[in-house]
Amino acid sequence: MNRFVGERAVVLGGSITALFATSALSESYREVIIVDRDELLGVREARRGAPQARHINGLLARGARAMEELFPEITAQMISAGCPQTDLSGTVRWYFNGKPLKQVRAGLTNVGARRPIMEAHVRERVQALGNVTFMERYDITGLATSPDRSRVTGARVQRRDGGAEETLEADLIVDATGRGSRTPLWLEAMGYPRVEEEGTKIGLGYVTRHYRLRTDPFGTDHSIIAVANPGLPRGAIFTKTDSGLVELTAYGLLGDHPPTDPDGFNAFVKTLAAKEIHEAVVEAEPLNDPVLFRFPTTLRRRYDRMARLPERLIVLGDAVCTPNPVFAQAQSLAALQALALRDTLRRGQAPDSLEFMREVGRIIDPAWDMTEGINLSFPGVEGQRTPMLKLIQAYMYRVQVAATRDAAVTEQFMRSAGLVDPIEALMRPSMVLRVLRNSRTAA
Repeated sequence: MNRFVGERAVVLGGSITALFATSALSESYREVIIVDRDELLGVREARRGAPQARHINGLLARGARAMEELFPEITAQMISAGCPQTDLSGTVRWYFNGKPLKQVRAGLTNVGARRPIMEAHVRERVQALGNVTFMERYDITGLATSPDRSRVTGARVQRRDGGAEETLEADLIVDATGRGSRTPLWLEAMGYPRVEEEGTKIGLGYVTRHYRLRTDPFGTDHSIIAVANPGLPRGAIFTKTDSGLVELTAYGLLGDHPPTDPDGFNAFVKTLAAKEIHEAVVEAEPLNDPVLFRFPTTLRRRYDRMARLPERLIVLGDAVCTPNPVFAQAQSLAALQALALRDTLRRGQAPDSLEFMREVGRIIDPAWDMTEGINLSFPGVEGQRTPMLKLIQAYMYRVQVAATRDAAVTEQFMRSAGLVDPIEALMRPSMVLRVLRNSRTAA
């Protein structure tokens, strides 16, 4: 029996989203081609087309499990290669509202690696697939369609060092080109309605630096994370990573960005609740200069609300949704979308564009709603605060207070934040009682 649903799938972009999608596609298309403007193979440093790769990136617990489903044993391979393992609720020292949460090991595991290193491990697994081709240093110039524009038939590409434009015919096109995706423009040019967009202006800026430590602030922990709050819209993620290095990303919302000069950066870090971060970095050996990335607004493109879409085209990852990066959801959502694509293909059918984008929307909804609600807890962030949202925000504050006193609350909080359990799990009667009992003195 022929296991293929099509001859060729073309993936636009060489991002981690593209690599996750290629794993799903390789089972069901005779050939998969990845097209990107950068050099990809063998690259283990940040590349021009992925500026966020210079900063901390990571998978949530559910995302790490999804990556393991797509690439069995990759977690063990990365650990063998020197990437440390962590537990989201057990070896991460969380500070919420300036106070540390109780810790508990709950199997919410992940592997710490700089984004270029994680991409390199995943890319090597994709390279090992027998039916995948990388077309490096190609610009993506547009889509090819049927005469009535009801179906996408391929992608138009051109070598960056010159040459004629060529068309890659395909049975499926996957746009994984990130936030700068041109699919909305291409669809309008084809006569489709404008894709609805939504988002929130958060004025986020984050600065990253890498170090070799001379002291040990971690003890048995893997990471120290100070979360921004309305009283202090500053935070930081300080974590062990591959090759014996540590990464520090400090951030500020509403324009309160960390400086990029070393002294100014250190002074910013000193203001955070986790004082041990500053104490460690001023003694550490810095390996590079602080680098800034600005993230003015979150963005979600509502393909799931479109009345019609051309056949044989789907959009994944940041090209659909870029939530607040502080919450590390993007890569995990991309992995879950790739699993959904694989499940569709394993039923022996190519994805219906509109139905699949609605499925992508359902994957995004809970994570987006959660973090957009947190964004709106900052008074300076503009947006509608319904009575229901205010009630949820007040309860989540109580959850955070309770988690400083009760490890069971920490565990459930991190299971929901890690996308393992729905947010509704925090609303179960037994959990509500724990939260209320342990947050009675909350301000």
